This record gives sequence, structure tokens and C-alpha cells, in this order.
Amino acid sequence: MRLLAFETATRRLSAALWQDGAVIERAAEMPNGGSERLLPWVHELLAESGLGLSQIDGIAFGAGPGSFTGLRLACGVAQGLAWGLDIPAQPVSTLEALALASGERLVWACLDARMSEVYGAAYAVDGDAVTQLLAPACAPAARLAAPPFAGGWGVGDGFVAHAAALHALNPGLEGVRADVSPTAVAVARLAAPAFIAGGALPAVMAQPVYVRDKVALTTAERLARGGVK
Repeated sequence: MRLLAFETATRRLSAALWQDGAVIERAAEMPNGGSERLLPWVHELLAESGLGLSQIDGIAFGAGPGSFTGLRLACGVAQGLAWGLDIPAQPVSTLEALALASGERLVWACLDARMSEVYGAAYAVDGDAVTQLLAPACAPAARLAAPPFAGGWGVGDGFVAHAAALHALNPGLEGVRADVSPTAVAVARLAAPAFIAGGALPAVMAQPVYVRDKVALTTAERLARGGVK
């Protein structure tokens, strides 16, 4: 089984090639785009492995939550490749990928959602199996639901932008790894069981998961949240 995977929901963009459990990746910090990187990375990964695009069995992508533009990028590239190759595609939760990438067992995954909000969810991780303990939500940090466990690790850049508020919700955290980002490697590891079991989606059905319905605030709404004009 050979899979391509993309994760572009945050400023760290990555692409990976998964072959029966072995993974290689390309990644870079791209705070202002990066759409021009993904397809060249695909060609590099295939060339490194001595494969052709026609030998790929499926495409996985980080489906969000995260940057609106980033989610559309990963989904669009994944759908386009899967459609052209007539192979399935599989969306994967970006917060699950973040939890898996952390290497921790109990994870409160939090990403900065901008507009004074945080994307958050909680997971238990055992090997490549990630069990959701708290469903993804988007809320101001002070009103985000706390994870249903004492301790655990806070993971993701939400702990950079909203550290004080998040610590107040779960003061017993074992530690924080704010530098961890979701990765295409984690996306591939999470998606692999669905492909192996034949349960991956047709390309047309693979869609992003935004969590937040509204992607911009009016000036009045920004001011009400303490923002600036």
C-alpha cells in the first residue's frame, strides 16, 4: 500500500509518502502560502522512492480545523490527484494529527484559530491509534471546554497565543509542547487503516472540516472581543 498525504492547516506545510508503514516527508514553515510547494514535493518523494504517480493507491489530507486557505489547498490538491488517478481520498482530523505528532499519551490539542479563538480537542494516543475524548470545538480560550482528564500534555500553537487562559482551564497539565505542529506523516499514519480496510472515501466526498462556521468578523465583532479596527 502506497499513500500520499498532505497537511497544510497551519503555517507548517508538509507532504509525505507512506509505503507499508515506512514514511518519508518534505516540510517547511510557510506563513504566507506555499501552494507552489506541494506538487514539487510529490515529485521529489516519488523520485526518491523510485515510484511513478500511477503506483499510488490513495491520498490523505489534513481536513481541519485550521486555516481556511490551508484547508482548501490540501483538499484541492488531494481531490485533484485522487480524481485524476481514480483512487480514493481520506480526510483526517488536523487535531488528531497534532495529537499523534506530539508523541504524548494524553493530549489536549489546541491550535490558534485567530479572531481571539482556539480550536481544541482532547485525545488518548496509543501507538498509531488516536481516541477522541473531547470533540473538536472553536471558542474563545477562556470558554473552551477543558479536557476530561487531569494532567496530560497541552500541544499546539494555541498555547503560544492563549497560554494563560488555557492553563487556567487545566492547571494540572504535565507540560506544554507549543512548538508541535500537525504533520503529513501523522496524517498518513492515521489514514492508513481506512485505506487498508477499503473504507477510504471517493475523491468527490472528501471535504474539509472547518469547525468554525464563520471565517471573518465584522469590525463591531472584533471590537466586542477586545480587538482593533
